[in-house]
Amino acid sequence: MTVRLAYISDGFPMWPLHIARSLGFFDGEKIVVQPFITGSSGKQMDALCNGGFDIGIQLPDHVVRAVNRGSDLIAFMAPAVAADISLIVVDAVRSLGDLRGRTIAVDGARSGYALLLRRMLRESGLKDADWRCAEIGGTKERVAALRGRRAAAAFINPPFDSALLADGFVRLSSTRDAFPDYPGIVAAARRSWAKDHGEELVCFIRAYQRAMVFLADAQNREVALDVACESFAVDRSAAARAFDAQAGQAEPALSAAAMTEVIDVVWECDGLTQRKLDGAQLIDLRYLKAARR
Repeated sequence: MTVRLAYISDGFPMWPLHIARSLGFFDGEKIVVQPFITGSSGKQMDALCNGGFDIGIQLPDHVVRAVNRGSDLIAFMAPAVAADISLIVVDAVRSLGDLRGRTIAVDGARSGYALLLRRMLRESGLKDADWRCAEIGGTKERVAALRGRRAAAAFINPPFDSALLADGFVRLSSTRDAFPDYPGIVAAARRSWAKDHGEELVCFIRAYQRAMVFLADAQNREVALDVACESFAVDRSAAARAFDAQAGQAEPALSAAAMTEVIDVVWECDGLTQRKLDGAQLIDLRYLKAARR
């Protein structure tokens, strides 16, 4: 059984995936997971909705937008604790107000962390017209844009933020600082695909959850660091800090309340006036429950 899995960019939020692949957890469930790094949320969601991928891991607002356009996507699992994504800026920027007139690199201008960025800047007094939004791509592309001074700011996933900070860039804020209750990434699939491939989906969830449990156990620290260093090309100290930072965190959960918060952000940032979606209708936890039996 083969499952085509898409995600936008690599980094520690995808650590369980690399654990599951490296340690044979997917093999143990007799499924083959083919990973694709899309580098673009728009490309990923178009392909996911149209059958090019079976499962996508992305921020939940992408699912909200897709369903609002008529897709049958459902979120079925929270595959990681909400990551603390750093808002990294060039050294000339010392406050959100200093971003006036500057270019900020994002994955997609109307999706992902760009929504949270827009809300953050509005709350600091900046209007949308006060700054320029450049759709650059995934984390590595945004890092390159900062280094090349093609952007003055960008949200950067760990561990890639550490190298920028070491080179003089500044961490102005982060998603956890500004939005402590906002949910992290979700795993989603088309409702029709899940119905026809329930066995594959349950096997995928079971292997992925096994990897998450593995990462939560301090006894597995050295093996987890080996996988991180190989998968993300980071030094062991950066991987160790990431491992220790997630110690003791509660297991990530997917809820209707969290999806409702995402819906509220999308409606606010896009100025939508139609009736809001129902957060409960965007999730289906039956497959997760089946995987835990």
